[in-house]
Amino acid sequence: MQDARRRIAGKVVRTPLFRLRLGPKSPDILLKLENLQPTNSYKVRGAANAVALLSPAARRRGVWTISAGNAGQGIAYAAQQAGVRCTVVAIETAPASKLERMRALGAELIPVSYDTAWQALGERSFPGVAGTLVHPFDDHNFISGHATLGLEILEDLPDAAAVIAAIGGGGLITGVGSALKALRSGIKVWGAEPETAAPAALSFSMGSPQVFRDWKPSFVDGAGGKSLFPRMWERMRPVVDGSIVVSLEQTRAAMRLIAEKARVIAEGAGALSLAAALTGRVGQGPIVAIVSGGNVDLAKFCELIASPAPRSESAEADG
Repeated sequence: MQDARRRIAGKVVRTPLFRLRLGPKSPDILLKLENLQPTNSYKVRGAANAVALLSPAARRRGVWTISAGNAGQGIAYAAQQAGVRCTVVAIETAPASKLERMRALGAELIPVSYDTAWQALGERSFPGVAGTLVHPFDDHNFISGHATLGLEILEDLPDAAAVIAAIGGGGLITGVGSALKALRSGIKVWGAEPETAAPAALSFSMGSPQVFRDWKPSFVDGAGGKSLFPRMWERMRPVVDGSIVVSLEQTRAAMRLIAEKARVIAEGAGALSLAAALTGRVGQGPIVAIVSGGNVDLAKFCELIASPAPRSESAEADG
């Protein structure tokens, strides 16, 4: 973890903790604002570490990944900084802003369907693509980069009782959880998933990696999946206490609350952690909710937060 932190120093931002002021009856919640990274997502941590560890021969061959946007941006950014060619097998339904950012960072995009991308993630290959695969979650060097988040959290908030992170493939929470549990075994580490895509919560309830049969696409495109890869389950199980499922409406309300209180933009996946913290299932805190990303089309963001919060939520938020 410390080696990874030294490797990515100067390439990523040491993001701040922002304490929400939600009133005396609400949990004590602090936001870890990873949406303030150069690519507006935590993924740049793992990407910078993975690219820094490439051999000279691998650098010449270039890198490639599979992504709905945030991993692709992080790897494209790290590759551009290192002068390495980058290809992204990109999920074609990803927000236009994410696709445009990947192209702007010099990545060559190969658009594919969600199912095709998920198959490629499992097979770790895609026809016609050359170079070194930097897997967007099932990669030790990628995960080690994310572990630096855990170091920062405990340095800035030594008395943190719980940390919550969105679960997609599981790389973020595995990295963060590994760091936190190594330094403070009693701290709680919780995942957060949308009701439309919650294989981790199902896996924890069943005790083994599961396929989420009722998967549906939603605006929470950066988290949740159709299944939990067995190898990621084995990595996750020792360092994560469970996963909290939240509704799309709770997620939308959390996006709005982050904008109102912190004056920053969180995408759907980035707001899952706050939505989970507000359920009360994690206790009164201090709770760190990792805002994992802020890459969302502005028109879509405005549409999602346009409706006013329910009366009880507004009253509690104003304290």
